[in-house]
Amino acid sequence: MTETASPPAAGAVDRAPRRGRPRLDPARWRDLSLVPVIFVLGVIGFIVSPAFLTRDNLIGVVQQSTELGLLVLGEALILISGRMDLSLESTIGLAPVLALWLVMPAHGARFAGLELFPPWTAVPLCLAVGAAVGAANGFLILKLRVNGFIATLGMLTMLRGLQVGISEGQSIGDVPASFAYLGKADWLGVPAAVWICLALFALGGAALGYLRHGRALYAIGGNPEAARAAGIRVDRITWIVLAVGGLLAAFAGILYTGHYGAVSASQGNGWIFQVFAAAVIGGISLKGGRGTLFGALTGVLTLQLVINVMTLGGVPPLWTQFLNGMIIIIALVISRFTSGEKQD
Repeated sequence: MTETASPPAAGAVDRAPRRGRPRLDPARWRDLSLVPVIFVLGVIGFIVSPAFLTRDNLIGVVQQSTELGLLVLGEALILISGRMDLSLESTIGLAPVLALWLVMPAHGARFAGLELFPPWTAVPLCLAVGAAVGAANGFLILKLRVNGFIATLGMLTMLRGLQVGISEGQSIGDVPASFAYLGKADWLGVPAAVWICLALFALGGAALGYLRHGRALYAIGGNPEAARAAGIRVDRITWIVLAVGGLLAAFAGILYTGHYGAVSASQGNGWIFQVFAAAVIGGISLKGGRGTLFGALTGVLTLQLVINVMTLGGVPPLWTQFLNGMIIIIALVISRFTSGEKQD
């Protein structure tokens, strides 16, 4: 859990400690603002269906949260640094397709690949594709000075078209066992994807809280010019964060593919709205420089619980999108008043 940091060069005025009765600071409780919402959703879920509190259902909820969680983790880091990346939802689909295309046999399978590399290289190739997409976004934004929203929107559309072109609009099955392992394996009775997702959130939170470059993200997102004046290499760190975001999206694609045993033609389509919703209701500022990864993680769990409760309640799929959006707004309002902070 990390505290929101302020730009290091914003005046640098040391204030003398104030004497008197200490006051309760609501900002300190911002990270926990969605916990009551999750508790209420749990009570509603138990009332709606006794199956809600079963082990299989709860394990299913947390496993389905892993792929979205990794996208939110990447987007949260990018948002804290004052940027945004819309192309993450395409990267989760394109990176596995491109990697499998390079390693799958050219003949004898439903999907004809190029067979340029051995099957065991599919995972590193997929991760490399994700990092390359993030690095390309960084080049467009930082070197060519293209608007980040437009650049990543164009990248989203281009990558989606590339995925459809390579896969010919079909789902890709028969993926190598090494590629599917992490998405379907169980460690200590819990899906491996859950352990990996929690470890990556903990690693990211520790980096933001205790590493110099991690804390620099808050300074860059809060005031990039002040951060630059303080000696922080703004462009280099931002570029790395964009590459890490693409890497995490590709890793989410590996887990998703292993979980379902195939790369669907529409993998990740429309996920970016949930990614931003989870990040915002989790306290990540769209203006940069504020928020924590713990808050983002509670945002992911909130969204998945909403979907799970609606499914158990027998809500017709045609109403799911409307009700999902409505509950997100209610969660935002509750989070706004429990935290005592404006949601920028």
